[in-house]
Parts: sequence; structure tokens; C-alpha cells
Amino acid sequence: MLPIKEQYIIDENGQRVSVVLEIGAYQKLLEELEELESIRAYDQAKSRDDETIPFEQAVEEIERER
Repeated sequence: MLPIKEQYIIDENGQRVSVVLEIGAYQKLLEELEELESIRAYDQAKSRDDETIPFEQAVEEIERER
């Protein structure tokens, strides 16, 4: 993973209220979150006693539901 060089926006009390990221780091985070979501959905589906389907089909169904 790329090193993240974040910057913070602070309020008048010095509390961090926002983060500024390089666009590449932001896009990589989104990709990683999407992959993690797919893995979690697969794990959840696999733990059920439902009919078993191929992983690719499960991902396609998840994507259609979005």
C-alpha cells in the first residue's frame, strides 16, 4: 500500500475535523474498501446454509444490488 501523507483541517479549538489525502491514496483506499466489502459478503454468504455458488457469481450479484 502507498504511504499515506495526510493533512488535517482543524477547527478553532485545534481539534481535527477533516483529512486531506492525495487523490491516489484516496482512490487506493476506496479500492481496498471495495475489496474488503466483497470478501466480507463472501464470508457471510459462505457461513449460511444456503445453496453454494461460485465466488465470481456472488460478486456479480453483489455488484448488481449496489
